[in-house]
Amino acid sequence: MMTSRQPRPKRYPKNPQPQEWLASDRSQEYIADYKPFNMVDGEGIRCSLYVSGCLFNCPGCYNKAAQNFHYGKPYSQELEDQIIEDMRHSYVQGLTLLGGEPFLNTQVCLRLVRRIRAEFGHEKDIWSWTGYTWDELAKESIDKLRLLSYLDILVDGRFMEDLKDLTLQFRGSSNQRIIDVQKSLKQNQVVIWDKLIR
Repeated sequence: MMTSRQPRPKRYPKNPQPQEWLASDRSQEYIADYKPFNMVDGEGIRCSLYVSGCLFNCPGCYNKAAQNFHYGKPYSQELEDQIIEDMRHSYVQGLTLLGGEPFLNTQVCLRLVRRIRAEFGHEKDIWSWTGYTWDELAKESIDKLRLLSYLDILVDGRFMEDLKDLTLQFRGSSNQRIIDVQKSLKQNQVVIWDKLIR
C-alpha cells in the first residue's frame, strides 16, 4: 500500500530578542579561518577573517562548523600582525569579517578594525556579513554598535533557505541586503550599496 510522503516542515533561523545574545557572554575569541587575497568575500581583492561562533543556526548555512564558538584556534597577535602585513599590499582593497557571527565576536573584530583604521585610515574598506538585520542592530549592545560604526559595507540578515538564490551578488538569499553603512548612519535610514547589480 502506497502512502503519500508528508512535506518536510520549513526550518527557520533563530530570532533573538534585543541584547539577548552578548559577545561578552558567548565569544571565546576563536577564529575559524583566515583567507588572504581572495575575491569572493566582497568587492576587489580582500583579506577575510572568519570568526567562530554563531547562534542563528540558519538551515542550509554554508559554514556550519564555524557556528561552534570553540571551532578553530584562538585569535592571536601573530595572526593580527599577519593580516595587517597582508593588507599593506596595494592591490588589497580591504578586510572582510565573516563567520560564524562577527557581531558575537566583537572583542576580536573591534580590536582588528581599530588597528586597520589606525594603520590605513579609510584607504582600505571594511565589509562584514551578519545574521542580524540593520533594524535589529540599532537596538543592540554598545559593542555591536561600535563595530557597525567602523564598517563601510554590511551584508545583513539571516540566510533563508527558501529564499536561496545563487545569482545574487555577494548574498545567499534574497532577503539579505548590501548596505552602505556610513551613508546609512548619516541619513539615519538604510542606504543600499550603489554598486549593487542584483
